[in-house]
Amino acid sequence: MSEQTLSDPAVEPAVEVKENSSYTAKPLTLMWWRFKKHKLALWSLGVIIVLYLVAAFAGFLAPYDPFKHNRLHPFVPPQSIHFFSEDGTFQGPFVYGLKRQRDPNTARLSFEEDTSKINRIRFFVEGDKYNFWGFIPTKLHLFGVEGKRNRIYILGTDKLGRDLFSRLVYGARVTLSVGLIGVFFSFVIGITLGSLAGLIGGTVDTIIQRMAELVRSIPTIPLWLGLAAALPVNWDPILVYLLITVILALIGWTNLARVVRGHFMTIRNQDFVLAARLSGATKTRIVTRHMLPSMTSYVIAAISLAIPEMILGETALSFLGLGLRPPVISWGVLLQDAQNLRSIALAPWLLIPGVAIVVTILAFNFLGDGLRDAADPYQK
Repeated sequence: MSEQTLSDPAVEPAVEVKENSSYTAKPLTLMWWRFKKHKLALWSLGVIIVLYLVAAFAGFLAPYDPFKHNRLHPFVPPQSIHFFSEDGTFQGPFVYGLKRQRDPNTARLSFEEDTSKINRIRFFVEGDKYNFWGFIPTKLHLFGVEGKRNRIYILGTDKLGRDLFSRLVYGARVTLSVGLIGVFFSFVIGITLGSLAGLIGGTVDTIIQRMAELVRSIPTIPLWLGLAAALPVNWDPILVYLLITVILALIGWTNLARVVRGHFMTIRNQDFVLAARLSGATKTRIVTRHMLPSMTSYVIAAISLAIPEMILGETALSFLGLGLRPPVISWGVLLQDAQNLRSIALAPWLLIPGVAIVVTILAFNFLGDGLRDAADPYQK
Protein backbone atom coordinates (compact mmCIF):
# COMPACT_ATOMS: atom_id res chain seq x y z
CA MET A 1 0.00 0.00 0.00
CA SER A 2 1.45 3.37 -0.99
CA GLU A 3 2.05 6.29 1.34
CA GLN A 4 -0.58 8.26 -0.59
CA THR A 5 -3.25 5.66 0.28
CA LEU A 6 -2.30 5.68 3.94
CA SER A 7 -2.65 9.43 4.13
CA ASP A 8 -5.67 9.66 1.87
CA PRO A 9 -7.87 12.48 3.27
CA ALA A 10 -11.01 10.67 2.02
CA VAL A 11 -10.36 7.71 4.33
CA GLU A 12 -9.37 9.58 7.49
CA PRO A 13 -12.71 11.42 7.98
CA ALA A 14 -14.65 8.13 7.78
CA VAL A 15 -12.51 6.57 10.48
CA GLU A 16 -12.73 9.72 12.58
CA VAL A 17 -16.53 9.85 12.27
CA LYS A 18 -16.81 6.20 13.40
CA GLU A 19 -14.58 6.83 16.41
CA ASN A 20 -16.41 10.01 17.35
CA SER A 21 -19.79 8.22 17.15
CA SER A 22 -18.67 5.80 19.85
CA TYR A 23 -17.80 8.73 22.11
CA THR A 24 -21.09 10.56 21.59
CA ALA A 25 -23.43 7.54 21.52
CA LYS A 26 -25.86 7.01 24.37
CA PRO A 27 -25.16 4.22 26.91
CA LEU A 28 -27.99 2.03 25.58
CA THR A 29 -26.65 2.43 22.03
CA LEU A 30 -23.18 1.38 23.13
CA MET A 31 -24.72 -1.55 24.97
CA TRP A 32 -26.56 -2.67 21.83
CA TRP A 33 -23.38 -2.46 19.73
CA ARG A 34 -21.52 -4.66 22.22
CA PHE A 35 -24.46 -7.03 22.54
CA LYS A 36 -24.60 -7.66 18.78
CA LYS A 37 -21.11 -9.16 18.95
CA HIS A 38 -22.37 -11.89 21.31
CA LYS A 39 -23.81 -14.35 18.75
CA LEU A 40 -25.06 -16.90 21.28
CA ALA A 41 -26.95 -14.18 23.14
CA LEU A 42 -28.53 -13.02 19.87
CA TRP A 43 -29.73 -16.55 19.09
CA SER A 44 -31.06 -16.84 22.64
CA LEU A 45 -32.96 -13.58 22.20
CA GLY A 46 -34.57 -15.05 19.07
CA VAL A 47 -35.56 -18.22 20.96
CA ILE A 48 -37.13 -16.18 23.76
CA ILE A 49 -39.07 -14.04 21.30
CA VAL A 50 -40.41 -17.20 19.63
CA LEU A 51 -41.41 -18.66 23.01
CA TYR A 52 -43.38 -15.56 23.98
CA LEU A 53 -45.03 -15.44 20.55
CA VAL A 54 -46.10 -19.06 21.06
CA ALA A 55 -47.53 -18.11 24.44
CA ALA A 56 -49.34 -15.09 22.96
CA PHE A 57 -50.95 -17.15 20.15
CA ALA A 58 -51.45 -20.37 22.12
CA GLY A 59 -55.07 -20.86 21.15
CA PHE A 60 -54.30 -20.47 17.46
CA LEU A 61 -51.21 -22.72 17.50
CA ALA A 62 -52.73 -25.51 19.60
CA PRO A 63 -54.77 -27.90 17.41
CA TYR A 64 -57.09 -29.05 20.23
CA ASP A 65 -58.66 -27.98 23.49
CA PRO A 66 -56.01 -28.73 26.16
CA PHE A 67 -58.70 -29.85 28.63
CA LYS A 68 -60.51 -32.20 26.24
CA HIS A 69 -60.27 -35.89 27.17
CA ASN A 70 -60.14 -38.74 24.69
CA ARG A 71 -60.59 -42.10 26.41
CA LEU A 72 -59.75 -43.98 23.21
CA HIS A 73 -56.25 -42.48 22.97
CA PRO A 74 -54.42 -42.65 26.34
CA PHE A 75 -50.61 -42.61 26.20
CA VAL A 76 -50.41 -42.32 22.42
CA PRO A 77 -46.73 -41.90 21.43
CA PRO A 78 -45.69 -38.90 19.31
CA GLN A 79 -46.67 -39.31 15.69
CA SER A 80 -44.17 -38.84 12.87
CA ILE A 81 -44.98 -36.45 10.02
CA HIS A 82 -44.52 -38.01 6.57
CA PHE A 83 -44.41 -36.60 3.06
CA PHE A 84 -44.21 -39.80 1.00
CA SER A 85 -46.38 -42.89 1.33
CA GLU A 86 -44.92 -46.38 1.49
CA ASP A 87 -45.04 -46.76 -2.30
CA GLY A 88 -43.00 -43.57 -2.73
CA THR A 89 -45.89 -41.33 -3.80
CA PHE A 90 -45.71 -37.74 -2.60
CA GLN A 91 -48.73 -37.02 -0.44
CA GLY A 92 -47.75 -33.75 1.20
CA PRO A 93 -47.50 -33.53 5.00
CA PHE A 94 -49.56 -36.25 6.65
CA VAL A 95 -49.67 -38.68 9.56
CA TYR A 96 -50.80 -42.26 9.48
CA GLY A 97 -53.87 -43.38 11.37
CA LEU A 98 -53.66 -45.11 14.73
CA LYS A 99 -54.10 -48.83 15.29
CA ARG A 100 -55.03 -49.88 18.82
CA GLN A 101 -53.64 -53.09 20.29
CA ARG A 102 -53.98 -54.61 23.74
CA ASP A 103 -51.33 -56.83 25.27
CA PRO A 104 -53.04 -60.13 26.28
CA ASN A 105 -50.69 -60.56 29.26
CA THR A 106 -50.67 -57.06 30.76
CA ALA A 107 -53.91 -55.72 29.20
CA ARG A 108 -52.01 -52.52 28.38
CA LEU A 109 -53.03 -50.55 25.31
CA SER A 110 -50.45 -49.77 22.66
CA PHE A 111 -50.68 -47.83 19.41
CA GLU A 112 -49.05 -48.39 16.05
CA GLU A 113 -49.20 -46.59 12.72
CA ASP A 114 -51.93 -47.78 10.38
CA THR A 115 -50.21 -47.34 7.02
CA SER A 116 -53.44 -48.03 5.19
CA LYS A 117 -54.94 -44.78 6.46
CA ILE A 118 -53.45 -41.40 5.57
CA ASN A 119 -54.53 -38.29 7.46
CA ARG A 120 -53.39 -35.23 5.53
CA ILE A 121 -52.36 -32.17 7.50
CA ARG A 122 -54.23 -29.00 6.62
CA PHE A 123 -53.43 -25.45 7.66
CA PHE A 124 -55.82 -22.76 8.91
CA VAL A 125 -58.57 -25.22 9.73
CA GLU A 126 -61.59 -25.03 12.02
CA GLY A 127 -61.51 -27.03 15.24
CA ASP A 128 -62.32 -26.67 18.92
CA LYS A 129 -63.71 -23.34 20.06
CA TYR A 130 -61.52 -20.96 22.05
CA ASN A 131 -61.30 -17.26 22.86
CA PHE A 132 -58.42 -15.60 21.06
CA TRP A 133 -56.59 -13.41 23.61
CA GLY A 134 -59.45 -14.12 25.98
CA PHE A 135 -62.26 -12.18 24.30
CA ILE A 136 -62.47 -13.07 20.56
CA PRO A 137 -64.42 -16.35 20.05
CA THR A 138 -63.12 -18.36 17.10
CA LYS A 139 -62.51 -21.90 15.82
CA LEU A 140 -59.50 -21.18 13.59
CA HIS A 141 -56.35 -23.19 14.28
CA LEU A 142 -53.01 -23.18 12.54
CA PHE A 143 -53.09 -26.84 11.57
CA GLY A 144 -55.13 -30.02 11.88
CA VAL A 145 -56.03 -33.17 9.95
CA GLU A 146 -58.92 -34.11 7.72
CA GLY A 147 -61.93 -35.66 9.38
CA LYS A 148 -63.51 -34.86 12.72
CA ARG A 149 -62.57 -38.21 14.26
CA ASN A 150 -58.97 -38.17 13.07
CA ARG A 151 -56.29 -36.76 15.31
CA ILE A 152 -52.69 -35.61 15.07
CA TYR A 153 -50.53 -35.97 18.18
CA ILE A 154 -47.15 -34.38 17.48
CA LEU A 155 -45.96 -34.88 21.08
CA GLY A 156 -48.30 -37.72 22.06
CA THR A 157 -51.00 -37.76 24.73
CA ASP A 158 -51.19 -38.17 28.50
CA LYS A 159 -53.10 -40.76 30.55
CA LEU A 160 -56.43 -39.06 29.84
CA GLY A 161 -55.84 -38.81 26.10
CA ARG A 162 -55.22 -35.04 26.13
CA ASP A 163 -52.96 -33.67 23.41
CA LEU A 164 -49.58 -32.92 24.99
CA PHE A 165 -48.59 -30.38 22.32
CA SER A 166 -51.70 -28.31 22.98
CA ARG A 167 -51.14 -28.48 26.73
CA LEU A 168 -47.47 -27.54 26.32
CA VAL A 169 -48.38 -24.48 24.25
CA TYR A 170 -51.04 -23.37 26.74
CA GLY A 171 -48.67 -24.04 29.64
CA ALA A 172 -46.16 -21.61 28.13
CA ARG A 173 -48.57 -18.76 28.83
CA VAL A 174 -48.61 -19.38 32.57
CA THR A 175 -44.97 -20.38 33.07
CA LEU A 176 -43.50 -17.53 31.04
CA SER A 177 -45.87 -14.93 32.49
CA VAL A 178 -45.00 -16.01 36.04
CA GLY A 179 -41.40 -15.10 35.27
CA LEU A 180 -42.30 -11.65 33.98
CA ILE A 181 -44.84 -10.78 36.67
CA GLY A 182 -42.67 -12.15 39.48
CA VAL A 183 -39.63 -10.21 38.26
CA PHE A 184 -41.71 -7.03 37.96
CA PHE A 185 -42.84 -7.25 41.60
CA SER A 186 -39.39 -8.22 42.89
CA PHE A 187 -37.72 -5.38 41.00
CA VAL A 188 -40.23 -2.84 42.27
CA ILE A 189 -39.57 -3.99 45.84
CA GLY A 190 -35.80 -4.29 45.35
CA ILE A 191 -35.32 -0.92 43.66
CA THR A 192 -37.58 0.87 46.15
CA LEU A 193 -35.94 -0.56 49.28
CA GLY A 194 -32.43 -0.35 47.82
CA SER A 195 -32.97 3.29 46.86
CA LEU A 196 -34.20 4.17 50.36
CA ALA A 197 -31.29 2.36 52.01
CA GLY A 198 -28.65 3.95 49.81
CA LEU A 199 -30.09 7.46 49.74
CA ILE A 200 -31.27 7.94 53.33
CA GLY A 201 -28.89 5.60 55.19
CA GLY A 202 -28.83 5.47 58.96
CA THR A 203 -31.63 3.56 60.72
CA VAL A 204 -33.55 3.00 57.49
CA ASP A 205 -30.49 1.41 55.89
CA THR A 206 -29.93 -0.82 58.92
CA ILE A 207 -33.53 -2.07 59.00
CA ILE A 208 -33.61 -2.82 55.27
CA GLN A 209 -30.26 -4.61 55.37
CA ARG A 210 -31.35 -6.78 58.32
CA MET A 211 -34.57 -7.65 56.45
CA ALA A 212 -32.57 -8.68 53.38
CA GLU A 213 -30.17 -10.76 55.46
CA LEU A 214 -33.08 -12.48 57.21
CA VAL A 215 -34.68 -13.48 53.90
CA ARG A 216 -31.35 -14.62 52.44
CA SER A 217 -30.51 -16.69 55.52
CA ILE A 218 -33.58 -18.92 55.09
CA PRO A 219 -33.13 -21.83 52.62
CA THR A 220 -35.03 -20.96 49.45
CA ILE A 221 -36.80 -24.25 48.70
CA PRO A 222 -38.13 -24.82 52.28
CA LEU A 223 -39.28 -21.20 52.37
CA TRP A 224 -41.11 -21.62 49.07
CA LEU A 225 -42.69 -24.84 50.28
CA GLY A 226 -43.80 -23.32 53.58
CA LEU A 227 -45.37 -20.23 52.03
CA ALA A 228 -47.01 -22.16 49.19
CA ALA A 229 -48.36 -24.84 51.55
CA ALA A 230 -50.13 -22.11 53.52
CA LEU A 231 -52.40 -21.42 50.53
CA PRO A 232 -55.79 -23.16 50.91
CA VAL A 233 -56.42 -25.94 48.39
CA ASN A 234 -59.96 -24.77 47.62
CA TRP A 235 -58.93 -21.29 46.49
CA ASP A 236 -59.51 -20.15 42.92
CA PRO A 237 -56.59 -21.21 40.66
CA ILE A 238 -56.17 -17.66 39.33
CA LEU A 239 -55.82 -16.33 42.87
CA VAL A 240 -53.26 -19.04 43.65
CA TYR A 241 -51.40 -18.05 40.47
CA LEU A 242 -51.19 -14.42 41.60
CA LEU A 243 -50.15 -15.35 45.12
CA ILE A 244 -47.41 -17.66 43.82
CA THR A 245 -45.94 -14.79 41.82
CA VAL A 246 -46.08 -12.55 44.90
CA ILE A 247 -44.33 -15.24 46.97
CA LEU A 248 -41.57 -15.54 44.40
CA ALA A 249 -41.22 -11.75 44.34
CA LEU A 250 -40.99 -11.51 48.15
CA ILE A 251 -38.06 -13.93 48.05
CA GLY A 252 -36.22 -12.56 45.01
CA TRP A 253 -35.82 -8.88 45.84
CA THR A 254 -32.77 -9.05 48.10
CA ASN A 255 -29.98 -9.23 45.50
CA LEU A 256 -31.21 -6.23 43.55
CA ALA A 257 -31.80 -4.19 46.74
CA ARG A 258 -28.19 -4.71 47.87
CA VAL A 259 -26.79 -3.77 44.45
CA VAL A 260 -28.97 -0.64 44.18
CA ARG A 261 -27.98 0.38 47.70
CA GLY A 262 -24.29 0.05 46.94
CA HIS A 263 -24.66 1.96 43.66
CA PHE A 264 -26.58 4.79 45.33
CA MET A 265 -24.06 5.09 48.15
CA THR A 266 -21.33 5.36 45.52
CA ILE A 267 -22.92 8.09 43.39
CA ARG A 268 -24.95 10.09 45.91
CA ASN A 269 -22.05 12.50 46.48
CA GLN A 270 -20.99 12.78 42.85
CA ASP A 271 -21.11 16.08 41.01
CA PHE A 272 -24.27 15.49 38.94
CA VAL A 273 -26.25 14.50 42.06
CA LEU A 274 -24.96 17.51 44.04
CA ALA A 275 -25.81 19.78 41.11
CA ALA A 276 -29.37 18.44 41.08
CA ARG A 277 -29.69 19.09 44.82
CA LEU A 278 -28.35 22.64 44.50
CA SER A 279 -30.81 23.34 41.70
CA GLY A 280 -33.68 22.52 44.08
CA ALA A 281 -34.67 19.11 42.73
CA THR A 282 -36.64 16.89 45.10
CA LYS A 283 -35.29 13.55 46.28
CA THR A 284 -37.85 11.72 44.15
CA ARG A 285 -36.71 13.56 41.02
CA ILE A 286 -33.05 12.99 41.84
CA VAL A 287 -33.65 9.25 42.20
CA THR A 288 -35.91 8.76 39.18
CA ARG A 289 -34.26 11.20 36.73
CA HIS A 290 -30.59 11.03 37.67
CA MET A 291 -29.56 8.09 39.86
CA LEU A 292 -31.67 5.20 38.55
CA PRO A 293 -30.97 5.94 34.84
CA SER A 294 -27.25 5.64 35.59
CA MET A 295 -27.73 1.92 36.30
CA THR A 296 -30.19 1.13 33.51
CA SER A 297 -27.73 -1.21 31.80
CA TYR A 298 -27.31 -3.30 34.93
CA VAL A 299 -31.06 -3.49 35.55
CA ILE A 300 -31.69 -4.79 32.02
CA ALA A 301 -29.07 -7.50 32.46
CA ALA A 302 -30.33 -8.41 35.93
CA ILE A 303 -33.91 -8.83 34.68
CA SER A 304 -32.86 -11.41 32.09
CA LEU A 305 -31.02 -13.39 34.79
CA ALA A 306 -33.85 -13.13 37.35
CA ILE A 307 -36.64 -14.43 35.09
CA PRO A 308 -35.28 -18.02 34.90
CA GLU A 309 -35.06 -18.13 38.70
CA MET A 310 -38.76 -17.26 38.88
CA ILE A 311 -39.62 -19.88 36.26
CA LEU A 312 -37.68 -22.55 38.14
CA GLY A 313 -39.36 -21.54 41.39
CA GLU A 314 -42.85 -21.92 39.90
CA THR A 315 -41.88 -25.20 38.23
CA ALA A 316 -40.49 -26.67 41.45
CA LEU A 317 -43.56 -25.71 43.49
CA SER A 318 -46.01 -26.98 40.86
CA PHE A 319 -44.07 -30.21 40.34
CA LEU A 320 -44.25 -30.93 44.07
CA GLY A 321 -47.98 -30.14 44.11
CA LEU A 322 -47.63 -27.03 46.26
CA GLY A 323 -47.76 -24.38 43.54
CA LEU A 324 -50.22 -24.12 40.70
CA ARG A 325 -52.75 -26.93 40.56
CA PRO A 326 -55.02 -28.34 37.86
CA PRO A 327 -57.05 -27.14 36.03
CA VAL A 328 -54.36 -24.47 35.59
CA ILE A 329 -51.85 -25.62 32.97
CA SER A 330 -48.18 -24.80 33.43
CA TRP A 331 -45.02 -26.69 32.57
CA GLY A 332 -44.55 -27.57 36.23
CA VAL A 333 -48.10 -28.96 36.40
CA LEU A 334 -47.47 -31.03 33.26
CA LEU A 335 -44.35 -32.53 34.84
CA GLN A 336 -46.47 -33.92 37.67
CA ASP A 337 -47.46 -36.75 35.29
CA ALA A 338 -43.78 -37.78 35.14
CA GLN A 339 -43.23 -38.08 38.89
CA ASN A 340 -42.89 -41.87 38.97
CA LEU A 341 -40.67 -44.27 37.07
CA ARG A 342 -43.60 -46.27 35.74
CA SER A 343 -45.01 -43.29 33.85
CA ILE A 344 -41.58 -42.45 32.45
CA ALA A 345 -41.04 -46.05 31.35
CA LEU A 346 -44.44 -46.30 29.65
CA ALA A 347 -44.60 -42.76 28.25
CA PRO A 348 -41.19 -41.02 28.16
CA TRP A 349 -42.67 -38.20 26.09
CA LEU A 350 -44.25 -36.87 29.28
CA LEU A 351 -40.81 -35.41 30.05
CA ILE A 352 -41.04 -33.06 27.05
CA PRO A 353 -42.18 -30.12 29.26
CA GLY A 354 -38.89 -30.56 31.13
CA VAL A 355 -37.02 -30.14 27.82
CA ALA A 356 -38.97 -26.93 27.19
CA ILE A 357 -37.97 -25.65 30.65
CA VAL A 358 -34.29 -26.46 30.05
CA VAL A 359 -34.30 -24.68 26.67
CA THR A 360 -36.00 -21.63 28.17
CA ILE A 361 -33.63 -21.41 31.14
CA LEU A 362 -30.55 -21.78 28.93
CA ALA A 363 -31.84 -19.11 26.55
CA PHE A 364 -32.42 -16.64 29.39
CA ASN A 365 -29.01 -17.41 30.93
CA PHE A 366 -27.17 -16.93 27.63
CA LEU A 367 -29.12 -13.74 27.03
CA GLY A 368 -28.26 -12.54 30.53
CA ASP A 369 -24.57 -13.26 30.00
CA GLY A 370 -24.61 -11.29 26.76
CA LEU A 371 -26.43 -8.35 28.35
CA ARG A 372 -24.11 -8.40 31.35
CA ASP A 373 -21.03 -8.27 29.13
CA ALA A 374 -22.62 -5.55 27.01
CA ALA A 375 -23.50 -3.51 30.09
CA ASP A 376 -19.92 -3.65 31.38
CA PRO A 377 -18.43 -0.22 30.63
CA TYR A 378 -14.93 -1.71 30.52
CA GLN A 379 -15.82 -4.07 27.66
CA LYS A 380 -14.63 -3.05 24.21
